[in-house]
Amino acid sequence: MPYTKRRRLVTSAVAVALGATALAACGSSDDGGEAQSGPVSLTYWTWTPGMDKVVDLWNKGPGKSEQITVTVKKQASGDTLVTKILTAHKAGQAPDLVQAEYQALPTLVSNDALADIAGEVGGVKGKFAEGVWQQTTLGTDAVYAVPQDIGPMMFYYREDLFKEYGLKVPATWEEFAETARKLKKAAPDKALTTFSANDSGLFAGLAQQAGARWWTTEGEKWKVGIDDPATKKVADFWGGLVEEGAIDNQPMYTPAWNKALNTGKQIAWVSAVWAPGTLTTAAPDTQGKWAMAPLPQWSAAENRTGSWGGSSTGVTTDSKHKDAAAKFAAWLNTDGDALNALAKEGGIYPASTSAQLSGAFTSPPAYFSNQPDFYSRAAEIAKTTAPAAWGPNVNVAYTAFKDAFGAAAKKKSGFAAALGTMQEETVSDLEKQGFEVAQ
Repeated sequence: MPYTKRRRLVTSAVAVALGATALAACGSSDDGGEAQSGPVSLTYWTWTPGMDKVVDLWNKGPGKSEQITVTVKKQASGDTLVTKILTAHKAGQAPDLVQAEYQALPTLVSNDALADIAGEVGGVKGKFAEGVWQQTTLGTDAVYAVPQDIGPMMFYYREDLFKEYGLKVPATWEEFAETARKLKKAAPDKALTTFSANDSGLFAGLAQQAGARWWTTEGEKWKVGIDDPATKKVADFWGGLVEEGAIDNQPMYTPAWNKALNTGKQIAWVSAVWAPGTLTTAAPDTQGKWAMAPLPQWSAAENRTGSWGGSSTGVTTDSKHKDAAAKFAAWLNTDGDALNALAKEGGIYPASTSAQLSGAFTSPPAYFSNQPDFYSRAAEIAKTTAPAAWGPNVNVAYTAFKDAFGAAAKKKSGFAAALGTMQEETVSDLEKQGFEVAQ
């Protein structure tokens, strides 16, 4: 597998691709060469708000009895953190533990930055949905991290305006398209939703739901399938709606988008479980008017969703205390008190299935007080998360998406060519980095 055989090959290339600069490495808190008995001190790089308060629960409880102390070092998220981890690892000074988005795991593993902790945390596998756990194994027998939070995708809609215009909540994507057209005919100044070419994670999640597997392996070679039939189906569907003017073609998270949601110019949003927090800010005047439903399906017989966001806790290969670090990673993401604290302090939606119906998730978000079963429905949807297939250059694919799909959306020219560009640039980058790529 490329994860192991070629993992040291591309450290510099990945750093360059992520825009790396010379970073001062902040290493593990223990400088010893071997694991030692007695008190252990670990360092954890994370961007989650309030993580220091969560870690205090460990240090005063299980950690105290285990003689394992964890220190939090707050970091930036996304590519910035990946670059910093790789830079520190190149110097042999990465921290013991790191927070990593699921799509970043292949990059970290291919650079030998994450340890296989299957032997230490394999026992917690049953606490997570299969499609979630799979993202931390990269399709192998290894386990490179413990799932922390997830972003199962859902359909949000203005309940009052659906009723006003006689619209039904779409159960299939075909019904979704019909709903968009019906609304446009009844109210030309409104749109069901928008296709945002700024949000590669949204498109990836939609493709995942359709069965896409963008990165797979054939022996020792990577195979890129971004232009596979499943993704083509998704691209053609959304490109067709944009081309005919049935939906808007503007980016999300802009003042114009916020206003469209707040005033009812757009009356639905394909998003994830974290949407209530965004709507609270984007559309404050419409609180209590929205409802959540499962994502439309490609056929009435299907029942699965994609992921948009989420992260995990990994143990680095530089850690001198792999067992202790893995023990903390498992506690952090499966212990009830820890997960309640993560929800309260960090606003996360836990990957652990048992935590999705307890503590902070027994009552709906304030914005959705009109939907008492919000979190019970969310937990059922999360169970249907489809497997994802990430590779070592997700950042390149995402950038290509924004450029190519952005241009196509602006011109309303369909997305077939844009998808081809995304495929070509991703393959080219892998080859440039030195990976063998199957055709």
